[in-house]
Amino acid sequence: MQYSRKMGLDYGKARIGVAFSDLSSTIASADHIYKTVSEGKDLQYFAGLIKEKLVDTVVFGLPLNADGTESEMSAVVRDFASKLEDVSKVRTVFQDERYTSFEAEEYLKEAGVKWEKRKELLDKISAQIILQNYMDENPKK
Repeated sequence: MQYSRKMGLDYGKARIGVAFSDLSSTIASADHIYKTVSEGKDLQYFAGLIKEKLVDTVVFGLPLNADGTESEMSAVVRDFASKLEDVSKVRTVFQDERYTSFEAEEYLKEAGVKWEKRKELLDKISAQIILQNYMDENPKK
């Protein structure tokens, strides 16, 4: 059995939520929130993380409009993903992220997390949900 790890990203202009799968690409776990610096530094940071964590696929949350069409932010995410693919030589894929922030918020509320702390955790929990949804919809054969 070949092991591989996936990384999920909830991309935002100021913050990027980061999650990783286990080595069997079955379970996603929230990891951290990266505060963006500049496109060049951000790409360098994620390329290093991909190498360090032995990531074979990066799953980007794709921000779609409620009707399923692509938003302005979709183009920004696709552009960053394309550049990251060029720099790191890793495969990038997209997962519909509609309602993941709402789902993450509900999850944290149910866990009894106070608002200030929820704000801090939201992006990485969203990344975890994006990654888990992708793996659930694309199981390894």
